[in-house]
Amino acid sequence: MAVDKDTVKRVARLARIALDDEEAEALKGDLNAILGFVEQLNEVDITGIDPMTSVVVMEMKKRNDVVTARDESERVLANAPVREDSFFVVPKVVE
Repeated sequence: MAVDKDTVKRVARLARIALDDEEAEALKGDLNAILGFVEQLNEVDITGIDPMTSVVVMEMKKRNDVVTARDESERVLANAPVREDSFFVVPKVVE
């Protein structure tokens, strides 16, 4: 896919980037080079290759799921200006 100067200017306008004709011409070459590289990547056979998030095998750091606080609802609700049972009372905001 080749990009022409009009396409470069249209993309620049959508991105709200001001370009003159010289800059658009330079970006046309850059965008065509990038798209050419992407087309080369499409030719690579990737059947049987699992997607990966990193080039090295990594395992996500995990912490033990341990309950550290018990029922703190009374202590938390002590800060409420208005409460009803175990709930905060707030004014209605949607009509």
